[in-house]
Amino acid sequence: MRKHGSSAPTRELAQRLSGPDEVLLLWHPEINRVDLSVSDVVTGEGFRIQVAPGNAMDAFNHPFAYAARRATAYHPGRAGTMIVDG
Repeated sequence: MRKHGSSAPTRELAQRLSGPDEVLLLWHPEINRVDLSVSDVVTGEGFRIQVAPGNAMDAFNHPFAYAARRATAYHPGRAGTMIVDG
């Protein structure tokens, strides 16, 4: 049984800058979820999507293509997380 209030911190699996875009691959061990986060370091705009673990590195390497193929997951601005199961 887990103690109330204890939680595993989100872990950064990978990070890179591509021009003004910061791309992060994040793992939430407590809920076993992987998120891809892309943000423009100048404007602060971007998106975050949940990705299937098997697609994590593909999404990390090609974040805009990955999000565009899943049009419902692409939300420019400070949008919340969208689940992408693919």
